[in-house]
Amino acid sequence: MNIQERDKIAVWHPFTQMKTAPLPIAIVKGEGAYFFDDKGKRYIDGIASWWVNIHGHSHPYLAKKISEQLITLEHAIFSGFTHEPAVQLAERLLKRLPGNQSKIFYSDNGSTAVEVALKMAFQYWSNKDIPKTKVIAFENAYHGDTFGGMSVGARNAFNMPFSKLLFDVITIPVPVKGKENVCLEAMKSTLLNNDISSFIFEPIVQGAGGMIMYQAEVLDQLIEQCRNKNVITIADEVMTGFGRTGKFFACDHLKHQPDIFCMSKGLTGGVMALGATSCSEFIYEAFLSDDKMKTFFHGHSYTANATACSAAIASMDLFDKPETFENIERIITEHKQFAETIRSHKALIEVRQSGTILAFEVKTQEKTHYLNSLAEYISEFFIELGIILRPLGNVIYILPPYCISNDDLQYVYKAVKEFLDDVNRE
Repeated sequence: MNIQERDKIAVWHPFTQMKTAPLPIAIVKGEGAYFFDDKGKRYIDGIASWWVNIHGHSHPYLAKKISEQLITLEHAIFSGFTHEPAVQLAERLLKRLPGNQSKIFYSDNGSTAVEVALKMAFQYWSNKDIPKTKVIAFENAYHGDTFGGMSVGARNAFNMPFSKLLFDVITIPVPVKGKENVCLEAMKSTLLNNDISSFIFEPIVQGAGGMIMYQAEVLDQLIEQCRNKNVITIADEVMTGFGRTGKFFACDHLKHQPDIFCMSKGLTGGVMALGATSCSEFIYEAFLSDDKMKTFFHGHSYTANATACSAAIASMDLFDKPETFENIERIITEHKQFAETIRSHKALIEVRQSGTILAFEVKTQEKTHYLNSLAEYISEFFIELGIILRPLGNVIYILPPYCISNDDLQYVYKAVKEFLDDVNRE
């Protein structure tokens, strides 16, 4: 049996209807911006392998540093013990984070980084014996698939079977163009309640919700409103962090900084699973007590995994080299130029860009978003051309590793134009 047949017998894939899904493509090698399958076909990874890959696949420097770590210390229990990679990574992250961030708490992935942030916020108020239990979130949000993450996300296909088990959240409109004042007024009226613990948001770009984008200026105002009402603000930078919006963190576009940051995906350069949640000193201090019940009782077996931390440190090394942000700026320029050539295409509802993220919302008769039947056709169209663009329903997006060449970008753009022309003819 080949690998796909063996997969069908033994494996259950994420976000996949296993009854109807075609056999998965068997990837045997990654190099730079490319994947190679078991038949030798090459694919451009146009979505950075679910937004995690930063510097390219099988990067030699990352591989070298991980290999060195593996033969020194692969992992150690992190309760009562520490190690150089975890400490160094925390120091490096805090230098990149805004000055109001004080401590790093490690976890395993984006969902758990969000879970940690929510529990920090809830327990902060509990430790102070102040009854604040409500969370404000944007409509259309996605914050992961753990129960806390699902609770603060939009109620949709991702979490419908669990809807009765999720805690209640107050949602406000996303401040997209034309709805900024509606959002600000909704926040203002919501903050009249005295039981608001926190406000969680994806800064500037809502990822899984369809690459919905909004301006930093209005987010600044929302954070300021929360600060004036003593509400903790949580930035979910899982997707937007590590250069995606043109700055190291999306919140670097802001004047007012949130109290908690959630990080994962690009944290290790896309090599290993690792999550991190940072917080301001005032939050950390609320857990310092002679009362052991005020301890933050949260942890994971692989908390601060030394090998994953070494991968993240190596990725940070590459971010310190000027060519990384030169590549980011190059991709931004190429995206802007292509966006202008296609903005008025009859097959499109809207073209959106934030940094290295370029999204196209395709016209369709269906009202559904993520479950839009156009998604399968989009995937198949680009796979045939050797391009991986996994759409969000009727939203096509390009979010590549920063090492992608201009020639490969132009090839992807040409394919997008061909697809839109094809859809428009129908």
